[in-house]
Amino acid sequence: MNANEIREKIMPAVAQRGCFLVDVHVSADNDIEVAIESEKGTVVMEDCVAIDKAFHEIWDQDAEDYALTVTSAGLDQPFKVLKQYLKAVGTQVEVRLKGGRKFTAELVAATKNNITLRYTARETVEGSKKKVLVEHTDTVAMDQVNSVMPHITFES
Repeated sequence: MNANEIREKIMPAVAQRGCFLVDVHVSADNDIEVAIESEKGTVVMEDCVAIDKAFHEIWDQDAEDYALTVTSAGLDQPFKVLKQYLKAVGTQVEVRLKGGRKFTAELVAATKNNITLRYTARETVEGSKKKVLVEHTDTVAMDQVNSVMPHITFES
């Protein structure tokens, strides 16, 4: 079995749980990791259990000899599919661009070709001796993006 075959066959079970598929990885040792995300809200343990059960109904573990992990895409992982970007519109994200620039911004919009970000930066403005906060809204082509992931803040 390969990742594309798994995606195709497991998609109905994932959708039935109100989730979408983020990634499928199959190692050389047939260790399979299926990462999902909830269409609304968060992935709960019951989602992972139901998808694990559906997977085992499709593929006989004794015949295929595989190890399976069904997991949430995770807050500490970069977005991999457009649906993740669309779900995050209106939230703060951490952006890494090619060339090394890293910043936090609000994700305003996303398409398969680009993302639109709103952020503020301290800049020198003509007529001012000190730097002031300037708001920017930039559209960045996806081929210029290294990664985008949720921005996590901890409040005390």
